[in-house]
Amino acid sequence: MIAFLEGTVEEKTADALTLNVGGVGFLVRTNQRTLAGAGQRGDKFRVLTTLVVREDAMELFGFATKEEREMFTRLTAISGIGPRTALGLLSALSPSDIAIAVMTGDAKTLARAPGIGPKTAQRMVLELKDSVTQEDLTSGGNVPIAQVGSAPVQEAILALTALGYTSQEAASAAAAVQGQADKTDQIVLLALRRLGGA
Repeated sequence: MIAFLEGTVEEKTADALTLNVGGVGFLVRTNQRTLAGAGQRGDKFRVLTTLVVREDAMELFGFATKEEREMFTRLTAISGIGPRTALGLLSALSPSDIAIAVMTGDAKTLARAPGIGPKTAQRMVLELKDSVTQEDLTSGGNVPIAQVGSAPVQEAILALTALGYTSQEAASAAAAVQGQADKTDQIVLLALRRLGGA
């Protein structure tokens, strides 16, 4: 298996980059975050990779971080989610956003990603819920998981996502105000004030 590639960016397209590694051009399918970080033609770049082998093709998929690569592996293990769909999801949401959405049962946020319908989003929540770890939830660096884990905070996050906030916004706001209240409705009110800038 090829764990990573390090070379010069030769070409970038909408969903892939060609990396020149010692005179050999590797076509690496990737998400928008990784593409944005790859720089321009001629720039040096290192990408973590996963090789996906199918009956009709072998494709390399690349990621800027190990969290993205690990989430990609988990997503593609779910029935109905192929590599391209997993990349689309990782373009729309960071690994920690996906983990928070799964933990809080926020299928609506997951369904906003291209290629993810409501049924697939629900299946993701069910199949990934037991595998979400503290590290997954804090990989974005925004949310203290010890606070997110309490029942009133989880209920407050669900209420905030129902009001239209993203899982990450809801989790960050609820975690930030948890020490000021211990009941769900109070946490929601304080979090709304924080989100509104009041």
